[in-house]
Amino acid sequence: MGAELRRAQQAELAARFGTPDHEAGPPPSDADVAVFLIAYERCSGQPLGCGGIRRLDAATGEVKRVYVLPYARGSEVASSILAVLEECATQLGYAELRAEAGSVQADGIRLYESAGYARVPNFGPYTDAVTSRCFAKAIGTRILAARAAS
Repeated sequence: MGAELRRAQQAELAARFGTPDHEAGPPPSDADVAVFLIAYERCSGQPLGCGGIRRLDAATGEVKRVYVLPYARGSEVASSILAVLEECATQLGYAELRAEAGSVQADGIRLYESAGYARVPNFGPYTDAVTSRCFAKAIGTRILAARAAS
């Protein structure tokens, strides 16, 4: 199920960006993905969307591959996926989540902003990507303690 959702997402992004090569940096891998989840419709059990967290370092994760099938958009599925990812990240000990959305992904930008993510300078593989918009949100207390100590 996850592979099918990721393929649908990649096809949609290729159409939006006008190119199949739209990802800055390496795609997530089994080695760096801490969490990947699939949201299912309660009544039918059909998959509706997915999302994951990539490990950036011991205290920081990156939200990756949040995707909802077109017919299920507008029904809070993406917000629910993001909320569960934040809970998982907190349980894993992350203090901050980062995210990236391309400039043509207005829906992704709205998702992160509505969930309390703030715009930050582009990070990692997105540093020089002019079409990237990066976000971050403190989700744990370790980052606050580290900033207070410095």
